[in-house]
Amino acid sequence: MEPFQLKSETRLHLTSLEEAIPGLIAGFTTKNGGVSEGAYETLNMGLHVADDEKKVLENRRILSDELNIPLHRWICGEQVHGTKVYPAGTEDAGKGSISYDSSISNVDGLIINEVDSILATAFFADCVPLFFADPTTRIAGIAHAGWKGTVGQIAREMVQELKKAGASLEDLKVVIGPCISKENYVVDDVVISHLTAKQKLKFTEEISPNQYLIDLKELNVDILVQSGVFRHNIEVTKYCTLQDEKLFFSHRRDNGKTGRMLGFIGFEKQKK
Repeated sequence: MEPFQLKSETRLHLTSLEEAIPGLIAGFTTKNGGVSEGAYETLNMGLHVADDEKKVLENRRILSDELNIPLHRWICGEQVHGTKVYPAGTEDAGKGSISYDSSISNVDGLIINEVDSILATAFFADCVPLFFADPTTRIAGIAHAGWKGTVGQIAREMVQELKKAGASLEDLKVVIGPCISKENYVVDDVVISHLTAKQKLKFTEEISPNQYLIDLKELNVDILVQSGVFRHNIEVTKYCTLQDEKLFFSHRRDNGKTGRMLGFIGFEKQKK
């Protein structure tokens, strides 16, 4: 079954995880229901693209109101297509939420704990969103994995850091979110050169000289399994950001000038 379900024009929710872990809030925005214009129409969530900053902040407030999680409880990484993972705490609340310059620097993966009452976020327009949650310890995380992050194995880094934070590898659930699909992602030898011979065989298809299709979703699944995550605890979306044009921005489809969707994961604020 598809792990993501459309809840409103603005967002899909990761209902499989939310149902398995009461109090968890996780999902992925669409490109609809916001106020941005032109190439960023309408729900662009990224402050690092050439959109009107005021409109982006209004878009974020729209989601904030819908989720009932104020922006001062959001955290955002800088996202440099690297593999650095950051265990966030209450002292990080609000970083990157209203200005890109305040994002947690040099970070593509975030880990949170329920007790800190913060929402971990990441931004996407074809790259792979990786959602993590342990129903036992209620530790969660999100990672941004483009091709560089994927071959650099940010998925493995997330698993290792989640374990250090106290998550149970046996219970850890992972979901691979909307991104570009194999049939729509053509890459060249530069990308392919970072793969092992086995990975090339399993996850790529040569379509012409120096032109290959690559399956980032299944490559990340393989890395997760090799890192000790049980395959039955990994779900993979069928959504493709390039193909599902009515729902998503796509960096490749839109020739680089486009908005960003937001992936988010956190917990409902605990009542005192």
